[in-house]
Amino acid sequence: MANPQSSLIITVYAPALAGDDSRPLAVVRGMERALPGLRLEWTISSEGKLIPLPQREAWLAQGRPTGRGFRLICNGEEDYRVTVSGWERPAGISPGGQAQFEVHAELPLHVAAADVLESIGETTRAFWGRATPEGVAAKMAQQVRHSVRKPHVSPRGLPPLKLTEEIRSPAIPARLGWLSYWSAAAAQAIGFPDPARDAELLSRSRRTASGGWVVQLTDAPLDLDNPAHLDALKQAYERFPEIGGRAPP
Repeated sequence: MANPQSSLIITVYAPALAGDDSRPLAVVRGMERALPGLRLEWTISSEGKLIPLPQREAWLAQGRPTGRGFRLICNGEEDYRVTVSGWERPAGISPGGQAQFEVHAELPLHVAAADVLESIGETTRAFWGRATPEGVAAKMAQQVRHSVRKPHVSPRGLPPLKLTEEIRSPAIPARLGWLSYWSAAAAQAIGFPDPARDAELLSRSRRTASGGWVVQLTDAPLDLDNPAHLDALKQAYERFPEIGGRAPP
């Protein structure tokens, strides 16, 4: 069974940052609105010590030493740690050869995950994103086929997925999550929703302000040791062959 104390990993892929882009600050403020009482006003040193950020906006505006994005920012609670950071994903390893703004967040599994995923997706104007329990995300990462010349066995009978740079469009999600954020463009690319085929998914979905969707695969956090959860994941991949670049060109 999934560990109820494990973390939830959120990853979102959005158009690349440009100039004095306001989205890093919008991400932080949006997460605080999604989780009332949360204050992201700290960072963590290389020694693991909390460092307060009294000038948070100016600190975020500095970006990363290696380029556009923002360094890890977090709350100050050791037993309720929430972190988020973002960076530029180079064009050479991104779908369609287009650089992206990639945002990663980690938070306790029991919090309002759908609200946080929706907030990050909307504030970054993301193409797509996902939220998955930490251990499950690590297992699902093994679905990616890194070479067509070498044997590849995808875990748990899940379908093998292409590398992100092999996917033709940034609007096509590279994989599923327990929760998926699909922009309007992503939903159109994969053919969601079809009222006749997606009734069960729609019962756990909601529309976003921008016309996208937040789709929840299972009622409880995804657990690959649960046969019903594994079946739901396999059925979703079968329903959306575009995900992971598996559909014929």
